[in-house]
Amino acid sequence: MKSQLLQQIPEFQQITDADLKQKTLNCWVDALEQGKWTLDDLLNIPFTLVIPDCKVSFLHHVRAVTQVAMQSATVLSSFYADHYNLDFDSLVSGALLHDIGKLLEYVRTDEGYVKSPQGKLLRHPFSGAALAVKHGLPDKVVHMIATHAKEGDLGDRIPEAFIIHHADFMNFEPLKNL
Repeated sequence: MKSQLLQQIPEFQQITDADLKQKTLNCWVDALEQGKWTLDDLLNIPFTLVIPDCKVSFLHHVRAVTQVAMQSATVLSSFYADHYNLDFDSLVSGALLHDIGKLLEYVRTDEGYVKSPQGKLLRHPFSGAALAVKHGLPDKVVHMIATHAKEGDLGDRIPEAFIIHHADFMNFEPLKNL
Protein backbone atom coordinates (compact mmCIF):
# COMPACT_ATOMS: atom_id res chain seq x y z
CA MET A 1 0.00 0.00 0.00
CA LYS A 2 2.85 2.40 0.78
CA SER A 3 4.27 2.24 -2.73
CA GLN A 4 0.84 3.03 -4.20
CA LEU A 5 0.43 5.94 -1.79
CA LEU A 6 3.79 7.29 -2.93
CA GLN A 7 2.56 7.09 -6.52
CA GLN A 8 -0.79 8.73 -5.80
CA ILE A 9 0.74 11.41 -3.59
CA PRO A 10 4.12 12.40 -5.02
CA GLU A 11 4.41 15.19 -2.45
CA PHE A 12 5.64 12.56 0.03
CA GLN A 13 8.93 12.69 -1.87
CA GLN A 14 9.44 16.29 -0.74
CA ILE A 15 10.10 15.06 2.81
CA THR A 16 13.87 14.55 2.92
CA ASP A 17 14.01 13.09 6.45
CA ALA A 18 13.51 9.34 5.89
CA ASP A 19 12.16 8.72 9.41
CA LEU A 20 9.63 11.55 9.14
CA LYS A 21 8.54 10.37 5.70
CA GLN A 22 8.05 6.81 7.02
CA LYS A 23 6.03 7.99 10.03
CA THR A 24 3.87 10.17 7.78
CA LEU A 25 3.23 7.22 5.46
CA ASN A 26 2.48 4.94 8.41
CA CYS A 27 -0.08 7.43 9.67
CA TRP A 28 -1.80 7.43 6.25
CA VAL A 29 -1.87 3.62 6.08
CA ASP A 30 -3.29 3.39 9.61
CA ALA A 31 -6.03 5.94 8.85
CA LEU A 32 -7.00 4.11 5.66
CA GLU A 33 -7.13 0.78 7.49
CA GLN A 34 -9.04 2.12 10.51
CA GLY A 35 -11.55 3.87 8.25
CA LYS A 36 -11.82 0.79 6.02
CA TRP A 37 -10.98 2.86 2.92
CA THR A 38 -9.16 1.73 -0.20
CA LEU A 39 -6.71 3.81 -2.18
CA ASP A 40 -9.36 4.18 -4.89
CA ASP A 41 -11.72 5.69 -2.32
CA LEU A 42 -9.37 8.65 -1.93
CA LEU A 43 -10.58 9.95 -5.30
CA ASN A 44 -14.24 9.57 -4.32
CA ILE A 45 -14.37 10.77 -0.72
CA PRO A 46 -15.37 14.45 -0.75
CA PHE A 47 -12.86 16.66 0.98
CA THR A 48 -15.66 18.28 2.98
CA LEU A 49 -19.21 17.51 4.00
CA VAL A 50 -19.93 21.23 4.45
CA ILE A 51 -20.28 21.76 0.69
CA PRO A 52 -23.35 19.84 -0.51
CA ASP A 53 -22.52 17.34 -3.25
CA CYS A 54 -18.84 18.35 -3.14
CA LYS A 55 -17.03 17.17 -6.29
CA VAL A 56 -13.48 17.82 -5.05
CA SER A 57 -11.93 14.64 -3.70
CA PHE A 58 -10.10 14.19 -0.44
CA LEU A 59 -6.96 13.25 -2.38
CA HIS A 60 -7.00 16.34 -4.62
CA HIS A 61 -7.63 18.62 -1.65
CA VAL A 62 -4.75 17.20 0.39
CA ARG A 63 -2.38 17.44 -2.56
CA ALA A 64 -3.49 21.00 -3.41
CA VAL A 65 -3.13 22.18 0.19
CA THR A 66 0.31 20.59 0.39
CA GLN A 67 1.46 22.25 -2.83
CA VAL A 68 0.10 25.66 -1.80
CA ALA A 69 1.83 25.29 1.58
CA MET A 70 5.15 24.32 -0.04
CA GLN A 71 5.03 27.21 -2.50
CA SER A 72 4.04 29.65 0.24
CA ALA A 73 6.88 28.43 2.44
CA THR A 74 9.35 28.94 -0.38
CA VAL A 75 8.19 32.51 -0.98
CA LEU A 76 7.98 33.41 2.71
CA SER A 77 11.43 31.94 3.38
CA SER A 78 12.92 34.06 0.62
CA PHE A 79 11.57 37.24 2.22
CA TYR A 80 11.57 36.48 5.95
CA ALA A 81 14.51 34.14 6.56
CA ASP A 82 16.01 36.77 8.88
CA HIS A 83 12.87 36.68 11.04
CA TYR A 84 12.02 32.98 11.28
CA ASN A 85 13.13 29.66 9.87
CA LEU A 86 10.60 27.25 8.44
CA ASP A 87 10.99 23.52 8.91
CA PHE A 88 10.13 22.43 5.36
CA ASP A 89 10.03 18.68 6.10
CA SER A 90 7.66 19.17 9.03
CA LEU A 91 5.55 21.56 6.96
CA VAL A 92 5.12 18.98 4.19
CA SER A 93 4.32 16.24 6.70
CA GLY A 94 1.80 18.50 8.45
CA ALA A 95 0.17 19.48 5.17
CA LEU A 96 -0.09 15.87 4.02
CA LEU A 97 -1.65 14.95 7.36
CA HIS A 98 -3.76 18.05 8.06
CA ASP A 99 -7.03 16.26 7.16
CA ILE A 100 -5.99 12.66 7.88
CA GLY A 101 -8.56 12.51 10.66
CA LYS A 102 -11.32 12.82 8.05
CA LEU A 103 -10.62 9.21 7.13
CA LEU A 104 -11.97 8.42 10.61
CA GLU A 105 -14.53 11.25 10.73
CA TYR A 106 -16.34 10.15 7.56
CA VAL A 107 -18.09 6.95 6.56
CA ARG A 108 -19.83 5.91 3.35
CA THR A 109 -23.47 4.83 3.64
CA ASP A 110 -26.22 4.10 1.16
CA GLU A 111 -27.13 7.80 1.41
CA GLY A 112 -23.57 8.91 0.64
CA TYR A 113 -20.77 10.20 2.82
CA VAL A 114 -21.68 11.24 6.36
CA LYS A 115 -20.08 11.68 9.76
CA SER A 116 -19.10 8.42 11.40
CA PRO A 117 -20.10 7.77 15.02
CA GLN A 118 -16.53 8.74 15.99
CA GLY A 119 -16.71 11.79 13.72
CA LYS A 120 -19.81 13.01 15.54
CA LEU A 121 -17.75 13.07 18.74
CA LEU A 122 -14.32 14.10 17.46
CA ARG A 123 -13.64 16.41 14.54
CA HIS A 124 -10.71 15.55 12.30
CA PRO A 125 -8.14 17.89 13.93
CA PHE A 126 -8.49 15.84 17.13
CA SER A 127 -8.50 12.38 15.57
CA GLY A 128 -5.73 13.39 13.17
CA ALA A 129 -3.55 14.69 16.01
CA ALA A 130 -4.15 11.46 17.93
CA LEU A 131 -3.08 9.39 14.91
CA ALA A 132 0.06 11.49 14.56
CA VAL A 133 0.96 11.01 18.22
CA LYS A 134 0.34 7.27 17.87
CA HIS A 135 2.88 7.14 15.03
CA GLY A 136 5.54 9.14 16.83
CA LEU A 137 5.36 12.23 14.66
CA PRO A 138 7.07 15.32 16.08
CA ASP A 139 5.06 17.69 18.25
CA LYS A 140 5.38 20.36 15.55
CA VAL A 141 3.51 18.14 13.08
CA VAL A 142 0.88 17.22 15.67
CA HIS A 143 0.46 20.95 16.37
CA MET A 144 -0.07 21.70 12.65
CA ILE A 145 -2.77 19.03 12.38
CA ALA A 146 -4.48 20.11 15.61
CA THR A 147 -4.51 23.83 14.78
CA HIS A 148 -5.17 23.87 11.03
CA ALA A 149 -8.94 24.38 11.41
CA LYS A 150 -11.12 26.57 13.61
CA GLU A 151 -10.03 24.59 16.68
CA GLY A 152 -6.68 26.37 16.43
CA ASP A 153 -8.08 29.90 16.32
CA LEU A 154 -7.83 30.45 20.08
CA GLY A 155 -4.26 29.21 20.48
CA ASP A 156 -0.84 30.17 19.22
CA ARG A 157 0.15 28.73 15.86
CA ILE A 158 3.75 28.23 14.82
CA PRO A 159 4.62 29.71 11.38
CA GLU A 160 4.24 26.36 9.61
CA ALA A 161 0.76 25.95 11.16
CA PHE A 162 -0.28 29.41 9.90
CA ILE A 163 0.82 28.43 6.40
CA ILE A 164 -1.16 25.18 6.45
CA HIS A 165 -4.20 26.88 7.99
CA HIS A 166 -4.27 29.49 5.25
CA ALA A 167 -3.43 27.01 2.48
CA ASP A 168 -6.38 24.91 3.63
CA PHE A 169 -8.81 27.83 3.63
CA MET A 170 -7.46 29.13 0.31
CA ASN A 171 -8.56 25.78 -1.12
CA PHE A 172 -11.88 25.66 0.74
CA GLU A 173 -13.33 29.18 0.60
CA PRO A 174 -13.53 29.66 -3.20
CA LEU A 175 -15.25 26.28 -3.57
CA LYS A 176 -17.89 26.75 -0.89
CA ASN A 177 -19.55 29.63 -2.73
CA LEU A 178 -19.77 28.07 -6.21
